[in-house]
Amino acid sequence: MPYENLADRTAVITGAASGMGAATARLLAAQGVRVALLARRAGRLEELAAKITADGGQALAVAADITDQASVDAAADRVHAAFGRVDLVVNAAGVMLPNPVDAGRADEWQRMLDTNVAGALRVIRAFTADLVAVAADGRTADLVNISSIGAHITFPNYAVYGATKAALTYLSASLRTELGPRDVRVTNIEPGLTDSELAGHVDNAELSGQLDGMFEALGGLSSDEIADLIAYTTSRARHVNLRQLVVLPTRQA
Repeated sequence: MPYENLADRTAVITGAASGMGAATARLLAAQGVRVALLARRAGRLEELAAKITADGGQALAVAADITDQASVDAAADRVHAAFGRVDLVVNAAGVMLPNPVDAGRADEWQRMLDTNVAGALRVIRAFTADLVAVAADGRTADLVNISSIGAHITFPNYAVYGATKAALTYLSASLRTELGPRDVRVTNIEPGLTDSELAGHVDNAELSGQLDGMFEALGGLSSDEIADLIAYTTSRARHVNLRQLVVLPTRQA
């Protein structure tokens, strides 16, 4: 479907090497958005950027690790040099590593905190000045954070993952009080079961099997469907902020 008001915008999308990030990049680029693709896997980004360019879009592949401040700062410099100010930021990068808390997987806890919470903050820090300046010029400015239904629905063995997503949901709400008065929209999206690479990160065979069973029983959303929601949300008139979106497969709802 067509989305009004997206052409000629400039977006930064994290987690763009796969899943929701890649799907969002493809869809926004098809609508005339210049897309800066951020993720660690340079090869995957280059392939996606080449495909977008071949289809007539504009894309910049920027290998970056959002768990590292210097890497994010360098990525922001590259984006600004190529595209100028950014008016749309999509925090799609995330990692899901479920295990019982008493397993003591501090390595997993730190990775989820660094990516899902601190990583999002690093990206927000890098581009908030752009969003505020764009909005002050009378143009549309959007920050979209992809959280999870796990932010407020508890699941056994997902305590730390859910806590990181709850933090992101709270952060989105709080940022709305800071940025909304300056005409920057903040949208928090909480998907349920979604087909992405998140499930592939799980190193617990029992929990991995449970996830597979849930997909079989309930079905799942596709990454393209989340991208569609992002495109719809960010293409509304600039005075309309769809602030909190919970999207689930019908059988999970």
